[in-house]
Amino acid sequence: MHPHLSNDSKQLACASIIQALEDCHKQGLMTKMSGKCNPIKDELIQCLRKERLERTAKHVQKGKERRRKTEEIWREIDGDK
Repeated sequence: MHPHLSNDSKQLACASIIQALEDCHKQGLMTKMSGKCNPIKDELIQCLRKERLERTAKHVQKGKERRRKTEEIWREIDGDK
């Protein structure tokens, strides 16, 4: 199951795929049940995965930078003693 799609970053990153899946689902129950929407859903899952991995990489980088700044401040404080 994919995450909620109401997030703006997900809407921007995968907007056309989200719309295509919604359009496919609007075609009726038999379309969904027969698996005709599955390739679109798989494409959406891959797009959301890519977006998540990019977001995670940014968060890791920000965390490393924050940690580096904190350690630098600690070294300055320890040096003043």
